[in-house]
Amino acid sequence: MKSIYQVAGHRFAVVMPDNHLAWNEMKPYEPFMVENDDDLVFTVEMVDMMPDTSDKQKVTVSCEAPDAARVELYEWQGQWLLEMAPLLEAPVRVSLITDKAFTKGVFRVLGSMRFSIGTVLMLMFAFSTAQKNTLLMHSSVTVKDGKAYLFLGKSGTGKSTHSQLWINNIEGCELLNDDNPVLRVEDNGVVRVYGSPWSGKTPCYRNLDYPVGAIVDLHQAKVNRIRRQTLLEAYVSLYVSYSGYRFIKEMADGLHATTEKIVGSVPCYSLDCLPNADAAWMCYNTVTQ
Repeated sequence: MKSIYQVAGHRFAVVMPDNHLAWNEMKPYEPFMVENDDDLVFTVEMVDMMPDTSDKQKVTVSCEAPDAARVELYEWQGQWLLEMAPLLEAPVRVSLITDKAFTKGVFRVLGSMRFSIGTVLMLMFAFSTAQKNTLLMHSSVTVKDGKAYLFLGKSGTGKSTHSQLWINNIEGCELLNDDNPVLRVEDNGVVRVYGSPWSGKTPCYRNLDYPVGAIVDLHQAKVNRIRRQTLLEAYVSLYVSYSGYRFIKEMADGLHATTEKIVGSVPCYSLDCLPNADAAWMCYNTVTQ
């Protein structure tokens, strides 16, 4: 069985056995289902067995924190092999073999179905669209008066908390996505942010998009203060907030070009803040002027 989904204007296909329990984990993707399978950015298929990859060559291992997912990247017979686990010390739960452009892959689930499918599809999406003016962000996004505001920051900084402070204190605010929205620079140069099937612990899977009003990099502090970032500061804030392998030249070039376009057209701010309503109002009054 094959299903087609469209996120941020990019279509992709998921192939899994009919009536497989894995389809139960695809409910967050249902708002993004389409019938048109033209111009797919990638196709990925679940398989029962993988080939012998014992001659794989390790490239890198990435893990942001001990309680974050671990992704091991290998080269194998002219392809990429990714082995992933939900935690730094956990055993591998899913293996993915894909071509070098991340357009066609097969994966085998060894553990948690939810973790496996979500991780495979997020990575395939992020990597296959890296040269298409698209960034899969680590961010929380709040919408107000037809514009979206992205809150960036390291894990635990309070991105979700700050979004909720806007929603609880500023009338008319609503959440678009709480973990992995998608930024895309349209052909006319407008930067838009899209909801996605990936929203972390918050079940917010909205197939909506809005022009970006501002991007705000959050920092925990003992006082509330906000300032406009320089272009270099804005570039760095985005650079550490999206998914992609910078050592793959083609991917890095695409990510760099998109980041330059975004920071050149979207106002970016640095916010030192407490988790209180005053911080939300200070941010709102500054970035919406």
